[in-house]
Amino acid sequence: MIHVCQHPLVQHHLAALRDAATPPQLFRHLISEISQILFYEATRDLKLKPSTVTTPVAECASATLAEVIGLVPVLRAGLGMANALLEALPTASVWHLGLYRDHQTLKPVTYYNKLPANHGLDVAFVLDPMLATGGSANEAIRILKAAGVPRVIFIGVIAAPEGVQALRATHPDVPAFLGAIDSHLNERGYIVPGLGDAGDRQFGTV
Repeated sequence: MIHVCQHPLVQHHLAALRDAATPPQLFRHLISEISQILFYEATRDLKLKPSTVTTPVAECASATLAEVIGLVPVLRAGLGMANALLEALPTASVWHLGLYRDHQTLKPVTYYNKLPANHGLDVAFVLDPMLATGGSANEAIRILKAAGVPRVIFIGVIAAPEGVQALRATHPDVPAFLGAIDSHLNERGYIVPGLGDAGDRQFGTV
């Protein structure tokens, strides 16, 4: 299932995020703001367990998360998303996956994998601002499934139709929560109109 967020704040922040004149510090802030909204959308069906807390006045029936959550940012562009989601859910663990796209083949290459053997996760959220060809997202999801993670969810800011199609074809069981689906990929594999290279723009390495 593909979910494209129509929240007015997401659409408002996307306009500034796309602007070529937006400086890195503001770009990082916008990535953070959009990511948190998408995370709230993506966590609507997490399981809860009953609990009881004592307020200053009385005991109160409550609920807490019943599932162990992991965040998996695809380096390096996914790092800004992970920080934002940790603010929303500080108890989540963070696994780092390093993937880059070979500019000749447009295929993903894994250069870093810091996934523990005994993870104990119930749900993993793959974080990558751009779903372009879909190669990196598909490979990250494949790695998580091979590690035995029972449920995987993808969160991205902007996608190309080609990336969405590739994700659906390879991992039809994995829902994706997106801020926008753009027109197409250009000959270099960049999303059009997109926002350029999300990693470079976050960290000022354009």
